[in-house]
Amino acid sequence: MQAASKWSKIADGNVVLEFIDVTLRGCAQVMFQNNPLTGLLFFAAIFVGAFAEGLPAVAFGSVLGTAVATFTGIHLKDRKSWKAGLYGYNGCLVGVALPTFLEATPILWLCIILGSVVSVIVTICIADILKTWKVAALTAPFVLVTWTMFLASYAFGGMNITTLPVPNLPHDLIAHNSNLFDGIHWLDGTFYGISEVFLFSSVIGSVLLLAGLAVSSLWAAVFAFCGSLLAILVATVLQAEHSNINNGLYAFSAVLTAIALGSTFNKPSWRVLIYTLIGVIFTVFVQGALNTVLAPVGIPTLTMPFVLASWLFLVPNKDVMPAHRQ
Repeated sequence: MQAASKWSKIADGNVVLEFIDVTLRGCAQVMFQNNPLTGLLFFAAIFVGAFAEGLPAVAFGSVLGTAVATFTGIHLKDRKSWKAGLYGYNGCLVGVALPTFLEATPILWLCIILGSVVSVIVTICIADILKTWKVAALTAPFVLVTWTMFLASYAFGGMNITTLPVPNLPHDLIAHNSNLFDGIHWLDGTFYGISEVFLFSSVIGSVLLLAGLAVSSLWAAVFAFCGSLLAILVATVLQAEHSNINNGLYAFSAVLTAIALGSTFNKPSWRVLIYTLIGVIFTVFVQGALNTVLAPVGIPTLTMPFVLASWLFLVPNKDVMPAHRQ
């Protein structure tokens, strides 16, 4: 704590260090943490995962997106939110997502810059709309901006698609599993569910992300891991496609839901734990529903399942939780 306080004082006295500090906090805020060391570990995790998957543009995109969004918000009225990194995290995710699904061309980097700037504007817009219900924008700005650019990529020859899902009409999934749990990679899948928040699958990256969470909040790390494990269990019982389960694609939104409901907007307790478990289970259903809705247009759900589930659970939070923390 003393080291963190000392760093804050040093950063406040230097414009460059302050910008670096806020940029690091912006990355940390992807998982609701206001801690520069957490952000540094998160960036390290992104670099490990991106280079392991042969996508270095994702690593550099995350830094560019966070820095651009942070710079965009530097002159806004709400200085407190800016210093906490709350204008940077959506830009971070934009910088991760675009190079994951689109070819790294000069136009892509311009799209990351534009998308990161717009993510700040959309954050303010959604926050103003939701302030009546005292609910945060969460990662909705990232999702809306990135969806727009993904859909636009089908219309523009300068935005080259690499790994966007192939458009496909909804259809029943035929399960051929004599034993529900055959072929489920529990440990790897749980870790991948954590790293897929940043759109990569890496056990080492996930360990770094958990370490980053633990540095700021041990409860956040516990809820992240348990949320991922529970989501995999629920998806397995529901007989989702095993490859998607093993790659953490049914767990990453649940991880964010678990952190949000379990340790960010509520103080951990038995009542909060039960509420969070219900929220995580419902997030898996929302994931499946959005997978079906978006299949015909060929774009990924990103973190929208988390956004929708969390909004639905956070609006009545003050009525459900006797010791509700705003």
